[in-house]
Amino acid sequence: MPESNRHTLADALRVTADRLASGARYEWGHMGRCNCGHLVQTLTEMTDVEIAATIDYQLNEWTEHAKEYCAGTGSKVDDLFDALKDFGLSHEDIRCLEHLSDRRVLGRLGLRGGRLRKNDVQDVTLYMRTMADLLEGSPA
Repeated sequence: MPESNRHTLADALRVTADRLASGARYEWGHMGRCNCGHLVQTLTEMTDVEIAATIDYQLNEWTEHAKEYCAGTGSKVDDLFDALKDFGLSHEDIRCLEHLSDRRVLGRLGLRGGRLRKNDVQDVTLYMRTMADLLEGSPA
């Protein structure tokens, strides 16, 4: 990932974590208000409603969309994934963020084999801040 993307993504993760910690509306089952949805809001300046509209208000998870993504189809959700890719997020990154499951992040937190709760705002903000530190190579 290019250095500029790494810093942009790290900054976006921290801004998102701060917004969530400050009480932003959070709803793990909503495409625009979940872990990935909040990061997408930061990166794209879309609202939660606009994000949900890109997937025609379906109730699927980001992980399901990441599995079904196919570049170049011209669908709105694929355009959104293309934008995330431009910021350096892979489909695997999206799946891991939604479920707080990246082994590098968990290892950095000392949770090898442990788990964070994917729908707990405190765990989400801790994960995002730790992911940002990893992207920038910050010491533990």
